[in-house]
Amino acid sequence: MVHLAALDLNLLIALESLLDEASVGRAAIRVSLSQPAMSHSLKRLRVLLHDPLLVRVGARMQLTARGEALRYPVKDVLARARDLLVSAKFEAASSTRTFRLFLSDNAADLLLPPLLKRLQGEAPAVSIRAQSSDRSPPDPFQLARAVDLAVSCVPNSFKGFYQQRLFTDRDAVAVRRGHPLTSRIVGLEEFLKARQVAVVGPEFTEDPVDTWLRLEGHERNVALIVSHYLQALHVVAQSDLVAVIPERLIRAHADFLDLDVAAVPLDIGTFDEYLLHPATTHADPGCVWLRRVFNDIAKSFGPLDARRIRKMANSRRNTPILQRRPPRKATL
Repeated sequence: MVHLAALDLNLLIALESLLDEASVGRAAIRVSLSQPAMSHSLKRLRVLLHDPLLVRVGARMQLTARGEALRYPVKDVLARARDLLVSAKFEAASSTRTFRLFLSDNAADLLLPPLLKRLQGEAPAVSIRAQSSDRSPPDPFQLARAVDLAVSCVPNSFKGFYQQRLFTDRDAVAVRRGHPLTSRIVGLEEFLKARQVAVVGPEFTEDPVDTWLRLEGHERNVALIVSHYLQALHVVAQSDLVAVIPERLIRAHADFLDLDVAAVPLDIGTFDEYLLHPATTHADPGCVWLRRVFNDIAKSFGPLDARRIRKMANSRRNTPILQRRPPRKATL
């Protein structure tokens, strides 16, 4: 029995050359070894395999029966070893891979439609498995084994994940086009009186907007509570209710749902969404490609309205930090 600890890869390479060339000299030249070094390798192989492998017949060397039997198995083993050491390639056009994503409600509704459109043209056989969590916060160790990529506005909840800012967003008021309050809702009093849809995810007991308003000494008129942003947008599109929703999401569905966007009449600030991935996928060619696709999609969003950002920045100069709007989502 051959002990694998005594058989190194270089010895297998020497064996392949010896079996192919049936000559110590030619085998040495083939792998850039000296003839004495190749002779030494042959001696080691004879001891390990309990067979001479090469024997002299007249003026030539010939393989033994064992040597002939080893030729193709050795080639196969080395081919597999070379495949292991060569970086895996990812061909988007022909890949049938399924990528596992962990996305917040906002990120899923905003990013998945353009992602699927991109895949249709670039990687038609690639599929996506998107999931979210009803826990706060998700366990980073379990998540690292379960996903290839995540998007969240609270990257500190993902300990051990690589992170990069994907895009900046802020809350705005979604209102149907033609709503009688469209031109007046910019005022605080009209905003608070307007019948509104609140969005309460599974990890909250109330919409974070209402928590923040209460801290500021205000209360809005909540007529309906739903669990997802898209539900709120569909209700707004078919009623006189309004909703505070991340602005990019409103704009992404504005034409389809016939919506207008109004500013929240308070200093709401902005929040960032981050692209995160576990260390286990950092060098994976497919995951590298997918992260590039997400970054391309985020760049296509463009910046938020610069004039409104400047106006809000100026107003924040005299605003105590505790009174500023916290991020829309405390977790995913």
